[in-house]
Amino acid sequence: MKLHRKRVSIIVASILLLAILGGFVIISNPPYWLINAAAVYKMKNLRLILEDGLHALLTGTGTPLADIKRAGPSVAVQAGNKLFIVDAGDGSARNLQGAGLNIGKVDAVFLTHFHSDHIGGLGETMLQRWAAGGHSGALPVYGPVGANAVVAGFKIAYEQDKGYRIVHHGEKTLPPSGAGGKAIEFDLGRNPMASKVIYNKEGVKIAAFNVDHAPVYPAVGYKFEYKGRSLVISGDTVYTESLVEQSKGVDLLICEATNQELLKIINQNAGLLGGGTIARITEDIPKYHITPQQAAKVAAKAEVRYLTLTHILPPLPSTLLQNVFLGDAKKIYKGEIDIGRDGMLISMPANSRIIKTKYLFD
Repeated sequence: MKLHRKRVSIIVASILLLAILGGFVIISNPPYWLINAAAVYKMKNLRLILEDGLHALLTGTGTPLADIKRAGPSVAVQAGNKLFIVDAGDGSARNLQGAGLNIGKVDAVFLTHFHSDHIGGLGETMLQRWAAGGHSGALPVYGPVGANAVVAGFKIAYEQDKGYRIVHHGEKTLPPSGAGGKAIEFDLGRNPMASKVIYNKEGVKIAAFNVDHAPVYPAVGYKFEYKGRSLVISGDTVYTESLVEQSKGVDLLICEATNQELLKIINQNAGLLGGGTIARITEDIPKYHITPQQAAKVAAKAEVRYLTLTHILPPLPSTLLQNVFLGDAKKIYKGEIDIGRDGMLISMPANSRIIKTKYLFD
């Protein structure tokens, strides 16, 4: 009996060992059918389907200072079946697609100003939209005076790439007329309170308004309205009454923010980074950016329902620094406030007061 039990134990152990080894082989060298099944499942579930309403997806919440967790500044705004992009920071096009939105469906891009971190991914955005959508018309790019030169420059830079892809895939797949962008400039003048509706189609209204990012001029923010919901994107700015005025009563304010005290640490220790120009640059940066406390003041004064901070400066190496970054912001503004991060989705269903948040990259 003991011998029989021993044999059974050996057989069971052998089967388990074979199963473990077999599993290891499958994991380390999975068969094609398993790879195919996993790919089909992933592709079926990749598409982000949003209910009718106004949605903001943060596709880039970083700045020119290196932060591997944040792409360059960009917000995707979906209003009904319309998809827009505000600013096109480096890496934001990949985040848009990684979140499950179809870059081929982008209707237009809106630029707040022409600092490199806000336009660095524009060429890739124009290319990916053309490649994914097979459009016969170029991507509309709205922006203040100067947008023509920016779009033209990217078209020249991507001209050779355009030719390669047309030869490779054919004009039927990639119509030459759909490559690049078409700039649509507007001029708000020097009045600091100036604003203008620049898009009004299918129930979606978008207004541009002046902000103060001197010496950068022009610089604007944008206000989106759709089916009783509204949001404002500040662009880069100091505290300004125009931002307060445009934000009055909106559901969501997406506002840039710079913590001057934390930035001062980098400034005072710039020599550790090799010196050069870092000390002078980090000394100048606070002069034309709004602080978290000032953003909170805007939100409180305008009676905004939800405040999300973006363009996070300086980079935060740990979530333990979030409250430090906010400072007294929560004392100033009693509504909901978040430090945005790439992949954050804020949804506002049509004709309601509901605001929902979801983190797609967690």
